[in-house]
Amino acid sequence: MSGPHHGQPVRHTGAPLSDARAVVLLAHGRGASAEDILVLADEIGREDVAYLAPQAAGCTWYPYSFLAPIEHNEPSLSSGLTALAAVLEQAEQAGLPSHRQLLLGFSQGACLTLEFAARHPRRFGGVVGFTGGLIGPPGTVRDYPGSLDGTPVFLGSSDPDPHVPWARVEETATVLKRMSAEVTLRRFPGMGHAIHPDELTTARAMLDTIAG
Repeated sequence: MSGPHHGQPVRHTGAPLSDARAVVLLAHGRGASAEDILVLADEIGREDVAYLAPQAAGCTWYPYSFLAPIEHNEPSLSSGLTALAAVLEQAEQAGLPSHRQLLLGFSQGACLTLEFAARHPRRFGGVVGFTGGLIGPPGTVRDYPGSLDGTPVFLGSSDPDPHVPWARVEETATVLKRMSAEVTLRRFPGMGHAIHPDELTTARAMLDTIAG
């Protein structure tokens, strides 16, 4: 692993990886921290699950809007994607393969998580994007190779949102469906840049299915 996020800590709460029935990878938003996003572990409320949250350098996964030209957000973007891959590899080595992994992010972390899933498709236990979408400017070609093989995906966002256009959330749903994901899309009018309780209920249900 190299780049701006190399050497940043990964925070862990919940069950040890060796004992966990599933793992949740949590990616925080811009200006937030791993500790901030780990609060969702209490909201989800399963003690037999490991929750891992990597920390972005400077609390920012990439410097500009996710709608900026991709090269403007390099090398931070690639470094962030590598950081997620490293966490999932750690889980796999502990005996938690991809179908027992739930990828979850909020805002900038949701964009990073969704882009990771599209670039590294496989059968994940689930992917959750709270207010996010695939990365790149309008018109970006979305011909990602591979299949998500029935992975459950939840996309939820306010409309309008000050940072994430609803059209990009819809485009993300279309692309991931084309990659054979089972996508649920929820629009929350006027919610603001936040996480709705119904979204947490959906994430908890997805995790219950993964962990049994």
